Amino acid sequence: MTDSDEFEDIAESSDENSEEFSDEDISALEDGPAEQNSRDVIVESGADLASLAPDTPVYRLRLSYSNETFSAIYEGGLLSCRTMVVVSTRYGKDLAQVIGPVQRKGSQVISEIVRIERLASREDLEKIERNRKLEEEAFDICKVKIEEHKLDMKLVSVHYLLEDPKILFFFTAESRIDFRELVKDLVGVFKTRIELRQIGVRDEARVTGGLGICGRLYCCHAVSDKLKPVSIKMAKDQNLSLNSMKISGTCGRLLCCLAYEHNFYSEQRKLIPQEGAKFSYDGTVWKVIEVNVVTGAVKIAAEDGRQLQLPTSQFERKDGRWRIKAAAFNAR
Repeated sequence: MTDSDEFEDIAESSDENSEEFSDEDISALEDGPAEQNSRDVIVESGADLASLAPDTPVYRLRLSYSNETFSAIYEGGLLSCRTMVVVSTRYGKDLAQVIGPVQRKGSQVISEIVRIERLASREDLEKIERNRKLEEEAFDICKVKIEEHKLDMKLVSVHYLLEDPKILFFFTAESRIDFRELVKDLVGVFKTRIELRQIGVRDEARVTGGLGICGRLYCCHAVSDKLKPVSIKMAKDQNLSLNSMKISGTCGRLLCCLAYEHNFYSEQRKLIPQEGAKFSYDGTVWKVIEVNVVTGAVKIAAEDGRQLQLPTSQFERKDGRWRIKAAAFNAR
């Protein structure tokens, strides 16, 4: 064993191969099984909530370097938004920012709630500022080392832990990377523990942030860090064009907003007839030819060529079948 071996800490990769896609093969826009199961739980250990008073506040915290959020408790008094605290994560003790109190405590996963150890001190904040400069230098050094080893990987970010002698390097790659020699080189340079984490392209977008095609900040960065698997079926259910350029984000995967809006479409579709449904009224058969879930409009066509657009309120379900209310035609 060499003197530097004790510093090594090689983490397992957790990303599936990223493949190129075309309009004819939009299935490549979906997350693979490996990506769906690679969402890290960032806490180190859950808090013992059994001994806590029922009115103990639970807070939502955010890690600035990865944009991950998690829940924590603090028994030293009330905390305000943007307060910086020290808490244990799966990587070690680090600084986190309070986003705000959790209103619905029952929705929290107890095993993922941790205790806030203390409020961040002035020295902690100063150390973080110093670390940011070191992270920039470490990023440049690591990029050079990656090129020297001719590794097909993209370095995303670097982070120095607050209280633990460890540097985290986050990267993406199209396949699993043997970075053992790279780690040895980095250990030789920094003389501390090194951990390389292979993340998915969605995780990269969450960490780096940016503007989506809607002109707003990425959903994964500004709305929620809980990355949900998104499927082509969600796009179909929302009557979207299956054009890869229109339904994929900068990360090359299906837009996160498809998953956020899926529940709305699923629930609304239960309340209205679907395309292809047929009705018989006044001796004429009518067929639903178009449904707009957002506006609540249903377009129907008769056998004789007539077409009508009616609001969803003009339809009712009786004995397991949809039908048009008589008042809908009387009003016409």
